[in-house]
Amino acid sequence: MNSSVRSFLKAQAHPLKPIVMIGKGGLDQRVIAAMDQALTSHELVKVKFQAFKDEMRPLAEDLAQKTESSLVSIIGFIATFYRESEEHLIHIPKDLAAKGE
Repeated sequence: MNSSVRSFLKAQAHPLKPIVMIGKGGLDQRVIAAMDQALTSHELVKVKFQAFKDEMRPLAEDLAQKTESSLVSIIGFIATFYRESEEHLIHIPKDLAAKGE
């Protein structure tokens, strides 16, 4: 994912509220299943870290890998993830996707 697409997705995610929360249970199967379901239905999902705030980056990268999604950004204690679905809910402009290729 190039920086232009990342910026576009950050702008799209700005008004969204976090759907998935990571609490003291950490990154367990329930969180991964909830995240997978949220990505399938929304494509762009915010995750709020209520615990493990000092391990946020590695946990976010691990969650992205396990859900086959892309980590768009981390701002404060909220991480944003993107995974394209079959419905193509978010249309990334072709000129942005072509930059950097």
